[in-house]
Amino acid sequence: MTDADYMQIALQLAAEASLAGEVPVGAVVVKDGVIIGHGANSPIRLHDPTAHAEIMAIRDAAKTIGNYRLVDCTLYVTLEPCAMCTGAIHHARVAKLVYGANDPKTGACGSVINLMSEPKLNHHTSVVGGVMIEECSTALSAFFRQRRLDKSE
Repeated sequence: MTDADYMQIALQLAAEASLAGEVPVGAVVVKDGVIIGHGANSPIRLHDPTAHAEIMAIRDAAKTIGNYRLVDCTLYVTLEPCAMCTGAIHHARVAKLVYGANDPKTGACGSVINLMSEPKLNHHTSVVGGVMIEECSTALSAFFRQRRLDKSE
């Protein structure tokens, strides 16, 4: 499978989050071509500010392999991770991050700050941004457009 194939699965998870009233972000963790973890944004539903899609996918993957280190894994997420999520990615030792849309408000992979390139950190995750950027951006824009419409009614 390609990066776009995995991102398409993350987009399906984002759509599920949207249907639940959550910001549409989805994530999957892949090791050796197999999805070992998945997550969708859930902070509202779970009453948990840390329940971002990335965190949920990392937790699921760690449980699946029985290890808190996700060495040789790739995380696919539809939105550029925030500082909290980049911290989790760092501590889990994820090898590669692939994300879709940039996040100009909280993105911590270059849009606002770039924690992934901080030379003082003891682990460095390779980062690829912009995979299926149009589809990922459209899902987010449509969600917030609908939210504004609902508030105006």
